[in-house]
Amino acid sequence: MADLFVCLTFDHDNTSSAIARNNVTPTAISRGDFGIAATRRILALLNAERIPTTWFIPGHTIDSYPSCVAAVYAAGHEIGNHGWTHRVPSTLGAEGEEQELVRGNESIIRLTGRAPRGYRSPAWDLSPHSIDLLLKHGFVYDSSMMGHDYIPYQARNGDKITLLEPLVFGADTKLVEMPISWSLDDYPHFEYTRSDAGILPGNMNARMVIENFINEFRYMKKHNDWGILTYTFHPHVIGRGHRMLMLEHMIETLRREGATFVTMETAVDEYRRKFPEGVSLRGG
Repeated sequence: MADLFVCLTFDHDNTSSAIARNNVTPTAISRGDFGIAATRRILALLNAERIPTTWFIPGHTIDSYPSCVAAVYAAGHEIGNHGWTHRVPSTLGAEGEEQELVRGNESIIRLTGRAPRGYRSPAWDLSPHSIDLLLKHGFVYDSSMMGHDYIPYQARNGDKITLLEPLVFGADTKLVEMPISWSLDDYPHFEYTRSDAGILPGNMNARMVIENFINEFRYMKKHNDWGILTYTFHPHVIGRGHRMLMLEHMIETLRREGATFVTMETAVDEYRRKFPEGVSLRGG
């Protein structure tokens, strides 16, 4: 029998991502505030379906919306580090990036009583310092890279990259990478944004997007007898009524198709049981 696992993950940004881009008008802030109502809806659905999930929460959200995040923790979901602000690590320098990790951990410890095991970079953009810092601060896994779709692997460190020479792969580390994809993230499909960088139109048909998400699992099932598939949602995005209906449909469909829903912590344990020596992407 196939072992096919699904991780539903939620990047609980609320207003932090807008503030990080200096988009602080009342309307911009209110879009993040919608995460309060959305989180209630999502938690009710997850509770009804008895699904454990992982929430990557910036310290800014934890400290600004304490009742909202307390409800997530009280419902038994895993809490992962998503920085304190929602700034991109590669823009901060090593010292600034470490301060974000530490401050984010402090907020999570105040909420849960323990340090998080997992990290997800804001905007999924790690810096050359990230792996060293995650290992230094005791993280077990990262979920910011895209080297596979269904199989976790060991994060590399120290790649040597030059334009006119072949890539020289760095060493594998003990940090487990839980891969993600923009194609399985609700934000680019659904969220309309307008900035100096241009317009992200969003507002895609929810049924079509969720059907793509479901078909990704079906492909894994067709071609693999073991795998872990990670979906990324944002409460203030997926929490709109018509999208919630499709999220419910997706959960029901994946369950019928044989998915086992787990937190990322549990998924890492399953990976280690399946691949005790780890999986390397060095050299293809």
